[in-house]
Amino acid sequence: MRTPILTPIVRTLIVLNVVVFIVQSINHQYDNQIISLFGLYYFESEKFNPIQLVSYMFVHSSSRHLISNMLGLFFIGPMLERFWGEKRFLVFYMLTGIGAGLLYMGVKYFDYASLIDATKAYVLHPDLEMFKKFLAEFYPNGLPGMATEYIPSSGRINVQDSVIIAEESLRAVLNTPTIGASGAVFGVMAGFGMLFPNTELTLFPIPIPIKAKYLVALYALFEYYSGIHKTPGDNIAHFAHLGGMLIAFIIIKIWGKSRNNFY
Repeated sequence: MRTPILTPIVRTLIVLNVVVFIVQSINHQYDNQIISLFGLYYFESEKFNPIQLVSYMFVHSSSRHLISNMLGLFFIGPMLERFWGEKRFLVFYMLTGIGAGLLYMGVKYFDYASLIDATKAYVLHPDLEMFKKFLAEFYPNGLPGMATEYIPSSGRINVQDSVIIAEESLRAVLNTPTIGASGAVFGVMAGFGMLFPNTELTLFPIPIPIKAKYLVALYALFEYYSGIHKTPGDNIAHFAHLGGMLIAFIIIKIWGKSRNNFY
């Protein structure tokens, strides 16, 4: 596939993402403020705001995070924008990003429900022996960074300390935001695979062309496997990626394809 000529919406989206990241990069305080305001928080978090379902798509954690997303949008987005037109492509991009965020929060609901219930139960009936079991079950890789601040310098935790640590650990988990355009970009990739299934793409650095429909299927399988078998330290929102792909599938089925193949 030849290098695409940037289309208006794709260009605007890339510029907006880059500008936001430049502001983030000015200093650490700006970075924290932008993520705090515009990152997507779990709906039970004290920091959640519905507008974050849109704004989180324009915030990134690192230059690598930004570049990987923008390259995907750069190479694939213009094809869809020319196919649909500017307005429909923008609607598609935004809906896949919003849908990705909603599905991710839905998955998190099942992840967090037991933690929330267990924390509330412990706070009502605290016990140091039970606290050890609580930590082993829900924080096997250690407490969230913010919660460790509530451990006494002596290292000896009493019942009152354990209650505070349990509450602050839950607050830290709920106040961890999701950021990035990945959900929308994966939606764009899925849309490309559905509309232009036989277009051959080459994955760098492997110089072997593969049809778009197979590449999208492989990505979907990889994200599903990575989401189910998440390794310690993996902070990638795999189910947000899958959410973007799922919403793309639904939208295209609703809109209907006007042609089946593209070479």
